[in-house]
Amino acid sequence: MEPRLDHQVRNAVATVVIGNPAKRNAMTAEMWRALPPLLDTLAADPGVRVLVLTGEGGTFCAGADISTLQGSPAEAQSLAVAAEEALAAFPGPTLAAVRGHCVGGGSQLAAACDLRFAEEGALFGVTPAKLGIVYPAASTRRLVSLVGPAATKYLLFSGELIDAERALRTGLVDEVLPEGGLDERVAEFTRILAARSQLTQAAAKEFANGRTDRDAHWAEQARGSGDTAEGVAAFLERRQPRFTWAVPPRG
Repeated sequence: MEPRLDHQVRNAVATVVIGNPAKRNAMTAEMWRALPPLLDTLAADPGVRVLVLTGEGGTFCAGADISTLQGSPAEAQSLAVAAEEALAAFPGPTLAAVRGHCVGGGSQLAAACDLRFAEEGALFGVTPAKLGIVYPAASTRRLVSLVGPAATKYLLFSGELIDAERALRTGLVDEVLPEGGLDERVAEFTRILAARSQLTQAAAKEFANGRTDRDAHWAEQARGSGDTAEGVAAFLERRQPRFTWAVPPRG
């Protein structure tokens, strides 16, 4: 079967599946190119509130297809960075669901998600030092923001793989699930995310990502949204809130 990105939308959750099982779900140049427009399409869908990125079968993503580096490594890297930045810019919460190897470009994509859940046995590695590649500055800074300078240097200097428990301790992973428990936990947690206020999530995502020029914007959005009044009323009435604020369409 040809390498591809599959996706489905169910119960307000979009799931994007990296599919290249013959090469442990390595990303080809065509797959890197396909990811940003796919994310744009999903971001424009009012029925999508949460995005899950995962890999087909027992592997998340083994990185870039090395054969794509033989022509123009710089072009291949620019494609990966564009895909990473598109994922980081997705307006709703994003979650990487990781089984097996999450290496190189796979770790780059996982780090661009807001959250990372891993199954026991998952392995993580950032491996440009094995190929003599300079890891992109933006990707390095994103990794530092997740795990700190020391752990970033360990991963980048050595290219060594770390297991899910160590990834959890460093902050690269948010939860580690027992074998067979990842899908159930991801489904449960994304249901929680989809039920929460998009206003809260969108503002928190910008603030947590370091944006400092939109405080007034979000205060205005909060005043006009009605979400706070609805949340308080639902709490007092002991019912589920019905939040109405939605992320404005791009463009």
